[in-house]
Amino acid sequence: MARVLKYAMVGGGPGSFIGGAHRRAIAIEGKAQLVCGAFSRDAAKSAQMAEELHLDPARCYPTYKEMLAAEAGNIDFVVIVTPNFSHYEIAKACLEAGVNVSCDKPVTISYAQAAELRELAKEKDVLFMVTYTYTGHVTAKYMRDIIKRGDIGEVRMVMAEYPQGWLAFEGDNGGKQGEWRTDPKRSGGVNCLGDLGTHVENFIAMATGLKIKKVLAKLDIVVPGRVLDDNDSVMVQYDNGASGFYWTSQIAIGYDNALRIRIYGSKGTIEWFQETPDKITIIDADNTIREVHRGYKQITPTAAKYGRLPSGHTEGWLEAMGNLYTSFAECILARENGTFTPDMIDYQTVAAGAEGLAFVEACLKSTNNGNIWVDVEE
Repeated sequence: MARVLKYAMVGGGPGSFIGGAHRRAIAIEGKAQLVCGAFSRDAAKSAQMAEELHLDPARCYPTYKEMLAAEAGNIDFVVIVTPNFSHYEIAKACLEAGVNVSCDKPVTISYAQAAELRELAKEKDVLFMVTYTYTGHVTAKYMRDIIKRGDIGEVRMVMAEYPQGWLAFEGDNGGKQGEWRTDPKRSGGVNCLGDLGTHVENFIAMATGLKIKKVLAKLDIVVPGRVLDDNDSVMVQYDNGASGFYWTSQIAIGYDNALRIRIYGSKGTIEWFQETPDKITIIDADNTIREVHRGYKQITPTAAKYGRLPSGHTEGWLEAMGNLYTSFAECILARENGTFTPDMIDYQTVAAGAEGLAFVEACLKSTNNGNIWVDVEE
């Protein structure tokens, strides 16, 4: 029986949505146990979180540096769930200590930072996962598999949208979750594009295997008083000559978390909607429309292995994140027992995180230069 891994968390203190989400997702399979952390810059809040989580108070640290100094040899990985601007310094310290890293997206606030972490992870020979949660859905993995085997032919066009409405109103920056996202000092120069656009870029890259060559972007600031983008339109050219269009928005009143993907190929079409993630729609060349549901034999084995419930019993966002951690934990254990091979990685790595930042910076450059075509450079 495989041993239970031990992990630490940086961030995720009282009132943190994403910290609690990661803890619950990891707990789904029981492959890892939280043993220590530095949950807040406020020592009292950090101690409060440790108490709520029933952790040994002696293993709750005022800073992540103190935690790493004391715990690097006792933990298998660190989960970073702090605001974007702090990811780089925390992840770098973990890598330098030789500790595997799981980091929320976007991995940093600049491509240069992400590229440095990518190279450092290689140098230190440690695993680095970036938690693009939607790629963990069984149906998302199935979509990847059937596109790769050629079911819809060559990809010709991609339409992707991710509208939300939670930042639609003047004077409302979304409370604690929105305050740092709309602050250029803490979000890296983009708001909506970093929060939602990186999800779209990564999901399409995962599903199609295509690389973006050029973008033409229009990053809008719609709500009065805001200084960072809240509505983005991006035209995309891929390395196979196909085109794409991405729309992300936080001002779409009436929309919650409406990530929708449409991929058009030479032999068919695939559609997927995040809010009903147990199914995908496939349109064949003869216009036959089929719905494929998670839990049935059509789902490829590489995707089906992540399903936990029978068909009709919906699996959702937490399970998708849990699937990423399942692969991450399996890779850590395989490295430990000498059975690891790179093809075992079924999560988004720091290299994918760097690609997301290259996309963001190209979109910023396009917008700042009058909405022109810009190469995505890495």
